[in-house]
Parts: sequence; C-alpha cells; structure tokens
Amino acid sequence: MLAMTQPQLSIIIPTHNRPHLLPSAVQSALGQTLENCEVVVVDDGSSEPVELPSHPRLRIIRLADNRGTATARNVGARAAQGRWITYLDDDDQLLPHMAEASLNAVKTATLPQPVAVLSGLEVVNSKGQVTETRIPPTLPRGSYFFLEDIEPGKSFISKQTLVVERDVLLSIGGYDETFLSRVHTELFLRLNPVCSILGIDNITYRLISHNEPRISRDPSLRQVSFNRLIEKHKQIFESHPKMFADFVYKHARMSRMLGQNNAALASLGWAFRIHPWHISAKIFHTLPSQLKNSIFSILKK
Repeated sequence: MLAMTQPQLSIIIPTHNRPHLLPSAVQSALGQTLENCEVVVVDDGSSEPVELPSHPRLRIIRLADNRGTATARNVGARAAQGRWITYLDDDDQLLPHMAEASLNAVKTATLPQPVAVLSGLEVVNSKGQVTETRIPPTLPRGSYFFLEDIEPGKSFISKQTLVVERDVLLSIGGYDETFLSRVHTELFLRLNPVCSILGIDNITYRLISHNEPRISRDPSLRQVSFNRLIEKHKQIFESHPKMFADFVYKHARMSRMLGQNNAALASLGWAFRIHPWHISAKIFHTLPSQLKNSIFSILKK
C-alpha cells in the first residue's frame, strides 16, 4: 500500500458509541472530490473499539477513556497532517464537494488574513427530506462571532462546517476541554478576533435529525456550560448588550423546550435586564396576530 502524500485537508471525526452511524460519516469524508484529504477518526473511549474497513487515507486514534468532544477534537487536530482541518460529527455527512469548495474559497478571499471558511448546511429528517438550510455570515478578523449583527437570511448555526488552518486553531489553544457543551460557541469567541470568517452560500454539510441523544440537547450540560461560557467571556458579552440579551433569550426558549421551566424563567428575566426593549420586541413579534391587533387597538385609544 502506497503512503499518501502530504494532505491538504484533515477531516477529523470524533466518535463515541455510534458504530451504526459512523460508517456513513466516514464514507462521506473519504468520498470528497478533493482526493488529497485524510480522515482521522478519534474514538473517544467507545465501549467497543471502532472497527472500519482499511483505507490508505483513513487513520483511527483510540482514547482509553471517554474524555469528551473537546478533548477528542484537540487530539485529532494535533495528530492531523494537513495544513487545513475540518470536523465532522459522527452522525452527520459531508457532501462530496465540501473540501474543494472550502479551499477554493480561501484562494480568492480578500479578508484580512488568516481566513477560515464556513459553508452552508442542510438539515435532513429521517425520510431524507431537507427541512432547513443555513447560510453562514462573513465576519472580518476582530469580530465576535454570533455577537455581531448580520444580514437577514444568514445564520450563525453553521459552525460545524468550519475549515481552518491547523496552526491557527492550535495557536489559540484549540477547544477548551473544560467545556462539555457549547464547545463550538466558546471556540468561535476566541477564533474570530484573530481570524476572519468567510461565509459561502454553497451547501456542503448534511446535519441529520434523529432521536438519539445529542450533547447539545443534554439539559444539565447546557446549563452548566451556558453559565461558564458567559463567565469566561463576560467582558465580551457585556460589550454587545443587544446580542447578549438575544443569546440569553434563545437559551431561555431552549430551556423551556427541554422542560427546564425554572431555568427558562430565570434566563428570560436576565435577558430583560440586559436589554429590555430588544427582548420586548422579540416577544411581541412571536404573539398571535389577533393578540397583536388587540394591543395596537388599545394603544391607539
């Protein structure tokens, strides 16, 4: 078997106890139109070691214990041989042109260097139907991702598609391993100040909806990491009061969806204190049309 030349891009797939989902993710990574890619699977202490068909562009790294997604991502980044790295969740898939589209975008970027790339993402249900698409914004170096105003139709919730230079990611310490949830959000608050984020509208990533557990929806992890995130970056949040309030308000809504009513009420009250007018407007916008019309009628009297 011939050794692969130095890869341009390393696709890192952290995984834990998902042998039924992992092969599809790996196949999508190996099936890129840009052939000069390697795939690094980091087995984060699965009960049974990961077993995959041998491939010259595939490596498997096994951690003895389950150490969390942030640690697994950092292990993969340190082991990567490509100048560029990207990540793929073990329950999602890359579209075949993901690597090529992302690296081509870098070549023509006019943003302040260094430049990382985000691309479009599609959410697919169990029937294979696309239920949502998300197109990322572009933010120059020195911005604070998800705390800036962006144009309508753009979404911050496309962070899974990040393609970034390995040395840039490692220079800021990689992912914060004290976080078990909110790992992407925390990383981008440190990455964007030193690296421009180029958003392209090409759909390259398929997020697959399923009913299995997701770290992002674990109620206990969400609350702990939410508070830790704001405490760690308190000064940054407070310098962006409208988007800070928006962030806390969205957390309140998700907490309610997860059945954490006390946490939801506490977060809603916090959001009001941060920026009362902005949150009042958001709540009014969600009211039924009939109720809105009644309120307008009262105000006109």
